[in-house]
Amino acid sequence: MLKSPYHGGHLEVIVGPMFSGKSEELIRRVTRAVIARQRVSVFKPALDDRYHDTAVASHAGRTVNAVAVRDAADIRAHLSGEGTLLHAQGDTLPDVVGIDEVQFLDAAIIPLALELADAGVRVILAGLDQDFRAEPFGFMPELLARAESVEKLTAICTVCGAPATRSQRLIGGQPARFDDPVVLVGAEESYEARCRVHHELRG
Repeated sequence: MLKSPYHGGHLEVIVGPMFSGKSEELIRRVTRAVIARQRVSVFKPALDDRYHDTAVASHAGRTVNAVAVRDAADIRAHLSGEGTLLHAQGDTLPDVVGIDEVQFLDAAIIPLALELADAGVRVILAGLDQDFRAEPFGFMPELLARAESVEKLTAICTVCGAPATRSQRLIGGQPARFDDPVVLVGAEESYEARCRVHHELRG
Protein backbone atom coordinates (compact mmCIF):
# COMPACT_ATOMS: atom_id res chain seq x y z
CA MET A 1 0.00 0.00 0.00
CA LEU A 2 1.25 3.49 -0.82
CA LYS A 3 2.14 5.68 2.12
CA SER A 4 1.94 9.43 2.41
CA PRO A 5 5.23 10.97 3.57
CA TYR A 6 3.27 12.67 6.38
CA HIS A 7 2.81 9.28 8.16
CA GLY A 8 0.01 10.79 10.23
CA GLY A 9 -2.97 8.94 8.86
CA HIS A 10 -6.11 9.66 10.83
CA LEU A 11 -9.65 10.93 10.47
CA GLU A 12 -10.84 14.24 11.96
CA VAL A 13 -14.51 15.25 11.81
CA ILE A 14 -15.81 18.75 12.51
CA VAL A 15 -19.58 18.94 13.07
CA GLY A 16 -22.23 21.32 14.33
CA PRO A 17 -25.27 23.25 13.12
CA MET A 18 -25.41 25.95 10.50
CA PHE A 19 -23.37 29.07 11.39
CA SER A 20 -21.20 27.28 13.95
CA GLY A 21 -17.92 27.86 12.08
CA LYS A 22 -17.34 24.38 10.60
CA SER A 23 -15.99 25.66 7.29
CA GLU A 24 -13.96 28.31 9.12
CA GLU A 25 -12.33 25.58 11.22
CA LEU A 26 -11.65 23.41 8.15
CA ILE A 27 -10.05 26.38 6.41
CA ARG A 28 -7.93 27.09 9.51
CA ARG A 29 -6.64 23.52 9.67
CA VAL A 30 -5.80 23.19 6.00
CA THR A 31 -4.18 26.66 5.96
CA ARG A 32 -1.88 25.58 8.79
CA ALA A 33 -1.01 22.44 6.82
CA VAL A 34 -0.10 24.59 3.80
CA ILE A 35 2.07 26.82 5.99
CA ALA A 36 3.78 23.64 7.22
CA ARG A 37 4.56 22.84 3.56
CA GLN A 38 2.38 19.77 3.50
CA ARG A 39 0.60 18.79 0.31
CA VAL A 40 -3.09 19.53 0.64
CA SER A 41 -6.11 18.63 -1.51
CA VAL A 42 -9.49 20.18 -0.65
CA PHE A 43 -12.88 19.12 -1.99
CA LYS A 44 -16.43 20.40 -1.74
CA PRO A 45 -19.79 19.16 -3.07
CA ALA A 46 -20.70 20.73 -6.42
CA LEU A 47 -24.21 21.02 -4.98
CA ASP A 48 -23.03 23.70 -2.56
CA ASP A 49 -22.46 26.80 -4.71
CA ARG A 50 -23.77 29.35 -2.20
CA TYR A 51 -20.61 31.46 -2.04
CA HIS A 52 -18.16 30.09 -4.63
CA ASP A 53 -18.06 27.38 -7.29
CA THR A 54 -14.46 26.29 -6.71
CA ALA A 55 -13.63 27.32 -3.15
CA VAL A 56 -14.64 26.38 0.36
CA ALA A 57 -16.04 29.58 1.85
CA SER A 58 -17.06 30.36 5.41
CA HIS A 59 -20.00 32.59 6.30
CA ALA A 60 -17.39 35.08 7.53
CA GLY A 61 -15.89 35.29 4.04
CA ARG A 62 -12.66 33.27 4.37
CA THR A 63 -11.93 30.95 1.45
CA VAL A 64 -9.59 28.18 0.35
CA ASN A 65 -9.38 26.75 -3.15
CA ALA A 66 -11.19 23.44 -3.62
CA VAL A 67 -12.26 20.95 -6.28
CA ALA A 68 -16.04 20.69 -6.69
CA VAL A 69 -17.17 17.05 -6.83
CA ARG A 70 -20.45 15.18 -7.20
CA ASP A 71 -19.63 12.21 -5.00
CA ALA A 72 -16.89 10.09 -3.44
CA ALA A 73 -16.11 8.54 -6.81
CA ASP A 74 -15.11 11.97 -8.14
CA ILE A 75 -12.69 12.40 -5.24
CA ARG A 76 -11.23 8.95 -5.84
CA ALA A 77 -10.83 9.73 -9.55
CA HIS A 78 -9.03 12.97 -8.71
CA LEU A 79 -6.60 11.17 -6.41
CA SER A 80 -6.22 7.89 -8.26
CA GLY A 81 -4.83 6.05 -11.22
CA GLU A 82 -5.92 2.58 -12.31
CA GLY A 83 -7.86 2.01 -9.08
CA THR A 84 -4.92 2.66 -6.76
CA LEU A 85 -4.95 5.85 -4.73
CA LEU A 86 -2.36 8.24 -6.11
CA HIS A 87 -1.89 11.96 -6.03
CA ALA A 88 -2.97 13.66 -9.25
CA GLN A 89 0.43 15.33 -9.60
CA GLY A 90 2.71 12.49 -8.67
CA ASP A 91 3.00 8.96 -7.37
CA THR A 92 2.15 9.62 -3.71
CA LEU A 93 -0.91 10.81 -1.87
CA PRO A 94 -1.35 14.32 -0.48
CA ASP A 95 -0.48 14.72 3.18
CA VAL A 96 -3.88 16.22 3.97
CA VAL A 97 -7.30 15.83 2.35
CA GLY A 98 -10.04 18.23 3.45
CA ILE A 99 -13.71 17.89 2.52
CA ASP A 100 -16.35 20.49 3.38
CA GLU A 101 -20.12 19.91 3.67
CA VAL A 102 -19.43 16.18 3.59
CA GLN A 103 -23.06 15.34 4.43
CA PHE A 104 -24.00 16.29 0.84
CA LEU A 105 -21.84 13.50 -0.61
CA ASP A 106 -22.73 9.79 -0.72
CA ALA A 107 -22.02 7.07 1.83
CA ALA A 108 -19.08 5.84 -0.30
CA ILE A 109 -17.13 8.66 1.34
CA ILE A 110 -16.78 6.45 4.44
CA PRO A 111 -14.65 3.67 2.92
CA LEU A 112 -12.71 6.26 0.91
CA ALA A 113 -11.91 8.32 4.02
CA LEU A 114 -10.83 5.17 5.88
CA GLU A 115 -8.67 4.04 2.96
CA LEU A 116 -6.96 7.42 2.86
CA ALA A 117 -6.35 7.41 6.60
CA ASP A 118 -4.99 3.85 6.43
CA ALA A 119 -2.61 5.04 3.71
CA GLY A 120 -1.18 7.71 6.01
CA VAL A 121 -3.30 10.72 5.02
CA ARG A 122 -4.72 13.20 7.52
CA VAL A 123 -8.38 13.39 6.49
CA ILE A 124 -10.38 16.41 7.71
CA LEU A 125 -14.14 16.32 7.15
CA ALA A 126 -16.61 19.08 8.03
CA GLY A 127 -20.38 18.80 7.95
CA LEU A 128 -23.74 18.88 9.66
CA ASP A 129 -24.33 16.15 12.21
CA GLN A 130 -28.09 16.83 12.30
CA ASP A 131 -30.58 17.74 9.59
CA PHE A 132 -33.17 20.52 9.96
CA ARG A 133 -35.42 18.14 11.91
CA ALA A 134 -32.63 17.58 14.49
CA GLU A 135 -32.32 13.97 13.26
CA PRO A 136 -28.90 12.36 12.55
CA PHE A 137 -27.85 13.44 9.06
CA GLY A 138 -27.52 10.37 6.82
CA PHE A 139 -24.19 8.56 7.21
CA MET A 140 -22.66 11.19 9.51
CA PRO A 141 -23.05 9.07 12.69
CA GLU A 142 -20.84 6.36 11.18
CA LEU A 143 -18.16 8.91 10.30
CA LEU A 144 -18.24 10.20 13.86
CA ALA A 145 -17.89 6.68 15.24
CA ARG A 146 -14.90 5.89 13.03
CA ALA A 147 -13.00 9.17 13.52
CA GLU A 148 -9.91 9.52 15.70
CA SER A 149 -11.08 12.98 16.70
CA VAL A 150 -14.42 14.79 16.66
CA GLU A 151 -15.00 18.47 17.33
CA LYS A 152 -18.62 19.50 17.83
CA LEU A 153 -19.10 23.23 17.45
CA THR A 154 -22.06 25.33 18.54
CA ALA A 155 -23.57 28.48 17.08
CA ILE A 156 -25.63 31.17 18.86
CA CYS A 157 -29.40 30.80 19.08
CA THR A 158 -31.01 33.66 17.19
CA VAL A 159 -33.94 33.68 19.66
CA CYS A 160 -32.29 33.66 23.10
CA GLY A 161 -28.52 33.79 22.59
CA ALA A 162 -27.88 30.37 24.16
CA PRO A 163 -25.48 27.87 22.55
CA ALA A 164 -27.22 26.52 19.44
CA THR A 165 -26.88 22.91 18.31
CA ARG A 166 -29.66 22.82 15.72
CA SER A 167 -30.32 24.27 12.27
CA GLN A 168 -33.74 25.89 12.03
CA ARG A 169 -35.12 25.80 8.50
CA LEU A 170 -37.53 28.59 7.62
CA ILE A 171 -39.92 28.62 4.66
CA GLY A 172 -41.41 32.05 4.09
CA GLY A 173 -40.35 32.96 7.61
CA GLN A 174 -42.16 29.97 9.13
CA PRO A 175 -40.67 26.72 10.52
CA ALA A 176 -40.39 23.95 7.93
CA ARG A 177 -42.52 20.83 8.14
CA PHE A 178 -41.04 17.56 9.38
CA ASP A 179 -41.72 15.87 6.03
CA ASP A 180 -40.05 18.57 3.90
CA PRO A 181 -37.05 17.37 1.83
CA VAL A 182 -33.92 16.89 3.94
CA VAL A 183 -31.53 18.59 1.51
CA LEU A 184 -32.05 22.29 0.84
CA VAL A 185 -28.87 24.26 0.28
CA GLY A 186 -29.16 27.73 1.73
CA ALA A 187 -27.82 30.30 4.15
CA GLU A 188 -29.40 33.14 6.15
CA GLU A 189 -32.42 33.27 3.84
CA SER A 190 -33.44 29.71 4.74
CA TYR A 191 -31.78 28.85 8.07
CA GLU A 192 -31.15 30.10 11.58
CA ALA A 193 -29.17 28.59 14.43
CA ARG A 194 -31.41 27.54 17.32
CA CYS A 195 -31.05 25.93 20.73
CA ARG A 196 -33.06 22.87 21.77
CA VAL A 197 -35.80 25.03 23.37
CA HIS A 198 -36.38 27.27 20.36
CA HIS A 199 -35.99 24.76 17.53
CA GLU A 200 -39.39 24.33 15.84
CA LEU A 201 -41.10 22.08 13.29
CA ARG A 202 -44.57 22.26 11.85
CA GLY A 203 -46.48 18.99 11.94
